[in-house]
Amino acid sequence: MMIVVMARITLMIPDNHSLKGKRQVVRSLVERVRHRFAAAIAEVEDHDLWQRAKVGVALVGNNSQLLRSRLDQIMHFMENQHLAEIIDSQVELCYLEN
Repeated sequence: MMIVVMARITLMIPDNHSLKGKRQVVRSLVERVRHRFAAAIAEVEDHDLWQRAKVGVALVGNNSQLLRSRLDQIMHFMENQHLAEIIDSQVELCYLEN
C-alpha cells in the first residue's frame, strides 16, 4: 500500500511590502525544505498577495505515522527559519492500494 500525506500551509509574511519580497521568502523556504527533507513543495495559492502565501507539501511512503511525523518536522523547520509564520494548515492522508 502506498500512502500520500498532503498539506496546504498558509504563511503570513508580516514584514513584507512587495511581491518581490514575498517571492524571495517563499523561494527560500521551498528550496530549504526540498533540500533538507526531499519533499515535494510549491506555492499553490495567493500568488498576488504580498503578506500571505499558501504552499502545498506532499510526502509518499508506506507508514502513515512516519509521514505525519515528517510533515510535523517540515512545518517546525519552516517556522524556525523565522521568514514567515504558519497561520493555518490542512492535512490529508490518502491510502492507495496496488
